[in-house]
Amino acid sequence: MAFTNRGITKRAIVTPDKHFPLHDKKAIRVVCKAIEMVKPDAYIDLGDTGEWELFSRHHWKNKEKPPLEVLIPMLKKEIKVVNKGMDIIDKSLDKVNCKERYFIQGNHELWLDEFVDKHPYLPEFMTENALKIKERGYEYWEYISDNKLKIGKLNFTHGDYVPIHHAKKHLAAYKENIMYGHTHDLQRFTETGLGGTQSAWSMGCLKDMKSSKNKWLRGNLHNWNHAFAIVDWFKNGDFKVEVVEIINGRTSLWGQFIDGSK
Repeated sequence: MAFTNRGITKRAIVTPDKHFPLHDKKAIRVVCKAIEMVKPDAYIDLGDTGEWELFSRHHWKNKEKPPLEVLIPMLKKEIKVVNKGMDIIDKSLDKVNCKERYFIQGNHELWLDEFVDKHPYLPEFMTENALKIKERGYEYWEYISDNKLKIGKLNFTHGDYVPIHHAKKHLAAYKENIMYGHTHDLQRFTETGLGGTQSAWSMGCLKDMKSSKNKWLRGNLHNWNHAFAIVDWFKNGDFKVEVVEIINGRTSLWGQFIDGSK
């Protein structure tokens, strides 16, 4: 590792909710270019990688749900599209030989798995199987679990709470440093006590934020942000978080301009 002698033991790129195929193409290109520039040791996907709208608790609220023989072809089509989205990012990870990869199940992936739970003869459609998680080299972390991915002194989860001050709520709930997605906006809350300083980071999203792609908002304004994180760990488990915000498909990183439109 090129920077070990400077006291950095690991560097990771962390990405939040992409919601393939409703992703923001420019933002995803920015992430891929950043991966190839940063050359991280690890990559962490915070979940809601797919939209999985067919299995949303809200999608069929005022509609009649179609029979399985109609749903299955639709599901296969969406699985193919989500895999293509993951392929885009994996291609950049492969280029820089980033082999340490983590996939944290989001609540949208949970919708898919709950559908399979009701139809246990369709195990190939479980998230872990449908997205070829093991074949891709990812370590899989379930959404509903007492265990959270923890590297050094920083925990990772998809996210659980959505009040206005959700970063404060996550820190109060976990009582340790925590990074999450789910809410689609950027927040940080820090608290210092006798035991030291702890923080919670909400990492935004990489989803297309246009109203036409988010009809469930009914045209209401939102405070979402496109972003990802670079995390450096030191020898004692301490770490530093760099939040990289993406503005209209563009960002700057370490003095370099990154344009996602090209």
